[in-house]
Amino acid sequence: ISYSLQHLFPQGGRNVFEIDRNSGEILLKGDLDFEDVGLYRLQVDAADKGNPPLSGHCKVVVEVVDVND
Repeated sequence: ISYSLQHLFPQGGRNVFEIDRNSGEILLKGDLDFEDVGLYRLQVDAADKGNPPLSGHCKVVVEVVDVND
């Protein structure tokens, strides 16, 4: 199975998350700041290597909380 990641919201969130194409693990590439963006919406797509390939997807919501509260 091969995984890919689409950034749905916000548009500027493209440089914050990445996905391991083999395991599907979502990784954080940079710092998150509650004051800049409080919510990210991602879509994970998965496809197998069959003939024809089967695929599926799910949505992931990441809520950023302020650690000072």
